[in-house]
Amino acid sequence: MIVNHRTYTITPRKMKPYLALVESLAVPIMLKHGFELLGYYTAMHGQLNQVIHIWKYDSMGDLEAKRASRDADPAWANYLSQTEGMVQHQEDRIMAPASFSPGAN
Repeated sequence: MIVNHRTYTITPRKMKPYLALVESLAVPIMLKHGFELLGYYTAMHGQLNQVIHIWKYDSMGDLEAKRASRDADPAWANYLSQTEGMVQHQEDRIMAPASFSPGAN
């Protein structure tokens, strides 16, 4: 198992419309293509205007196949066009569990 830990910095005053589009468009598309959401969070303290989302995969091959399937979906292109300009920065990490972590085996 691996997880994709992604942090987006959202344009100030765009968080509400961004989250509405994620909920109504992005998440349903991703679930349709087999993605498994572990969590979607908004920053309350520290660096504001950030969301962190964590997705679970069986392997890098699983991640790549799901992304390819999603990216070929015209609904995904529509979502990307509707959120254009809302994300100022993104950071992406692929993480593997420590041997004692739940889900490591």
